[in-house]
Amino acid sequence: MPELRFDGKVAVVTGAGQGLGRSHALLLAERGAKVVVNDVGGSLDGTGASRGPAADVVELIVKNGGEAVADANNVATPEGAEAIIQAARDAFGRVDILVNNAGILRDKSFGKMTVEEFDAVLAVHVRGSFLVSRAAFPHMKEQRYGRIVNTSSPAGLFGNFGQANYSTAKMGLVGLTKTLGIEGARAGIKANAIAPIAWTRMTEALLPAEFEERFTPGRVSPLVAFLAHESCETSGEVFSVGAGRVARVFVAEGPGWRTDDLTIEAIRDNWDAILTEQPYVQPTTLGEQASASMKAML
Repeated sequence: MPELRFDGKVAVVTGAGQGLGRSHALLLAERGAKVVVNDVGGSLDGTGASRGPAADVVELIVKNGGEAVADANNVATPEGAEAIIQAARDAFGRVDILVNNAGILRDKSFGKMTVEEFDAVLAVHVRGSFLVSRAAFPHMKEQRYGRIVNTSSPAGLFGNFGQANYSTAKMGLVGLTKTLGIEGARAGIKANAIAPIAWTRMTEALLPAEFEERFTPGRVSPLVAFLAHESCETSGEVFSVGAGRVARVFVAEGPGWRTDDLTIEAIRDNWDAILTEQPYVQPTTLGEQASASMKAML
């Protein structure tokens, strides 16, 4: 089988100065993509700024024979998001691939988390992914081609102590991904999300030390590259990935239980049936879910 390459394609990777984003950018460039390496260069909690991390990745890409430009704009502002995409158009004339990877952490137990700590995390992860996708979307639509890869997390899919803000943001990206997949279909725009497990500066305090060697960013990036490739026809899906393992994650609905006389007591008395998982249905749109509910009434 031929090698999957990105010659002639232009990729934007946010949060690409370190960790997962750096790994994604290097792999895409290695396979021929021209890359905009975006990173505001701040600390883990989002404070501070430096062009250094993005510039270092660009230097490495160029040293290895690739093409890349550095960008230090903030994904969480409309102006910053537009500037990131404009950087791709100015340098390379188009944008084919967007990897929304930028993120920050402000972990705190729920009872101690401030409104500012909650809003700051959502601003980068959710608002940032929305804004940069919104900036790229019309250009992808015009050329009738595009690939968007969002970065969710097991913390969003399954929850995690001390990360109410981060978990909320990461699950929100699942909904954004599925809607982008639906709305981009006619224009040849595919959108998917990854829920990675990798040893980075964002996770080193959460993961056991023995994870460092096996759960490297380099064992996540190949999935990102495949989802970003023109040969990938899958859209609107979420994939768990880590240590070389890739698995589809999906939202399903059990068979449920119904009655024409729904009461609190009836729900109590049939709770086991309501919790039953098999046989499940897996709607891909709100309409399909509503149709399934209607069929259950017949």
